[in-house]
Amino acid sequence: MRVTYLGHSAVLVETSGGRVLIDPFLTGNPRAPVRADEVSADLIVLTHAHGDHWGDTEAIAKRTGATVVGSAELAGYAANLGLKAHGMNVGGKYTFPQCTVRYTPALHSNSLPDGTYAGMPMGVVLEADGVRVYHAGDTAYFSDMARIGALGIDLALVPIGDNYTMGPEDAVDAVKAVNPKVVVPIHYKTFPVLLQDASGFAAAVHASTGAICLLLEPGESTEVRP
Repeated sequence: MRVTYLGHSAVLVETSGGRVLIDPFLTGNPRAPVRADEVSADLIVLTHAHGDHWGDTEAIAKRTGATVVGSAELAGYAANLGLKAHGMNVGGKYTFPQCTVRYTPALHSNSLPDGTYAGMPMGVVLEADGVRVYHAGDTAYFSDMARIGALGIDLALVPIGDNYTMGPEDAVDAVKAVNPKVVVPIHYKTFPVLLQDASGFAAAVHASTGAICLLLEPGESTEVRP
C-alpha cells in the first residue's frame, strides 16, 4: 500500500485494488501539491463534511466516476448531486474492490458548507494488502482509541493542529492508545491558527511511544507493508 499526503487532511491511498482519496480538500488548500483536476480516484472516503474535508469531492467524483463513501446523511447528499455514493455509520465496515472501509468514532462536529446536517463525524480504518491504515479525521483524544488500536494499526494519520482538533500533546496520548507502527501528523500548518511544531511532536512520539513518526511534506509518500 502506498500512502501520499496531499496537505491538511487529504490523503491518497493506493492499493492493489485501486486509488482511494480521503478528505480531498485541494482547491483553497495552500499546501496542496496538486490540483483537483490532476487527481484520479476510484473511491472517495470522507470522515466528515466540513469544507476542508468535503473539499473537491463533487468535482473529482463527477470527473472520475468515483464512489463517495461517508455517513448515511453525507452519502445521501452526494447522491442528490448525482454522484455514486455509499452510506455508512460508526462501527460499520464494508468491503469495496479497493479496500475494506471501517468507520470509527471521532469527537467533533459535522455539517456541510451550506449548513446541511451530515450525521456523525468519524475516523476510518482502511484495510487492504494485509495492512491497516487509520485516519483519525478531526477529533479530540478519547480513551476508546485503544479499541481501534486493538485492530492492529500499521500507519496512523492523526491531527495535531489544535484549536479545532487535538493538539500535539493530546495527539501523543492518541498514539500511545492506538499503538501504530508508524504515525504521520496531519491537519496542521495549513492556516495560521493551525501552526504547530511537528518536530516537537515527532520527538515526543519517539521518546514516549514505540511508533516511528514520519513528517511527510505534501506530495511525499510512504510505503506500508505487513
